[in-house]
Amino acid sequence: LYQDELVTAFRDIHPQAPVHVMAIPKGAYVSLDHFGAEATAEEILDFHRTVAKTCAILGLSGEDGFRAITNTGVHGMQEVPHYHLHILGGRVLGRMVERA
Repeated sequence: LYQDELVTAFRDIHPQAPVHVMAIPKGAYVSLDHFGAEATAEEILDFHRTVAKTCAILGLSGEDGFRAITNTGVHGMQEVPHYHLHILGGRVLGRMVERA
């Protein structure tokens, strides 16, 4: 869907919504906190700009919006040990988590 020297964005192979894209930095980062602590300013800026470009390409930047999710660690249900951001949209997604 989109790629540059630092980030790749592509459609998820098991979509959970009509629009489901993953944005992944090419550097070896395990999680959001690892990325934030260790990535260069250029990597962080490019990643967020790529997310914005991807949302614009997909038509998600308007009033209906989207959800961005990253999972970290066991409690966060992280399945892949590389930082990635899920971008979901195209319908009402419901509550993110159940109330405690």
